This record gives sequence, C-alpha cells and structure tokens, in this order.
Amino acid sequence: MNDGDVSRQIQQMVRFIRQEAEEKANEISVSAEEEFNIEKLQIVEVERRKIKQEYERKAKQVEVRKKIQYSMQLNASRLKVLQAQDDLVNSIKESARKELLRLSNDKRGYKKLLKALIVQSLVRLREVAVLLRCREVDRKVVESVLEEAKREYADKLKVQPPKITIDNVYLPPPPSNADSHDPY
Repeated sequence: MNDGDVSRQIQQMVRFIRQEAEEKANEISVSAEEEFNIEKLQIVEVERRKIKQEYERKAKQVEVRKKIQYSMQLNASRLKVLQAQDDLVNSIKESARKELLRLSNDKRGYKKLLKALIVQSLVRLREVAVLLRCREVDRKVVESVLEEAKREYADKLKVQPPKITIDNVYLPPPPSNADSHDPY
C-alpha cells in the first residue's frame, strides 16, 4: 500500500467516523429534543393544573363572598321589616293607649267597653265560675254591667250564666296623664 492508498483509506475512515459521529450526534440531539419536549409538556401540565386549582379556589371564594353579601343584605332587609313592624306595633299600641285614656273619660262608652270585654273574656274562658279582676276605680262600673254581661254571654252561647266573683286584688290604677309610663 502506498501513501496515497493509506491516505485514502484514512480519509475514508475519517469520513466514516465523522458520519457515524454525526448520526450519533443527530440521534442524541433528537433524543434530547424529545426528552425536552416531554419534560416541557409535563411542566406545562403541572402548571396548568395549578392554575386551574387556583382559579377554582378563587371562584369558590367569590361564590362564598356573594352568598355572604346576599345573606347580609337579606338580614338587613329583614331587620328593616322587623323595625317597621315594631314601629307600627308601638304606634298602634300608643294610639290604643290614648284612645283608651280618652274612652275612660266617656262614661257611657267606657261602660259599654267594659261590658264587651267581660263578655269576650267569658266566651274565651267558657267556665261556670270566674274570678274577675279590675281596677279599683272601675269596680262600681263593672258591678253595674256584670248582670247584663252574664245575660249576653248566656244568650250568645245558649248556656247558664256563670258565677262571677269580683276579686279584691285590683289591677294598677289608670295613668295619671297621657305621657305616663307607669304600669296601668
């Protein structure tokens, strides 16, 4: 073998080695690219899940806040309704108190009211014997309408008139003036 043949053979071996090295480098590069893409997809998937979980958590927080806000608004409106009802009841109570005070000065109307209250109480109780408690200042008026009230009750329910005893323990006296807050 001469120098030219050796040189060619060396050149051929160099080309072969270089080709093998390039193929091996391509394989390594392709393999690395595939591993990189797989790793990248895994990282992207993990991060996607984290973002999705974070979004769901925040969506739940928003929903809870909405429910709390709705509940607070509902409670506020309920409180307004209750306050309005309370104001109305107090207004009616005050109006009734003033009307009763005015009516207590009208002897004829007051006598009629006491009789109606006695009859109404007898109808509700439906007892054969009743102990009646009134204010000391009303005792004479109550005694004057008692028989008439018993008759009206008996006629209404088609029963015998009950035995009514006026109690010696009295209810509190009437208020001394329209603005009095003492028990009465």
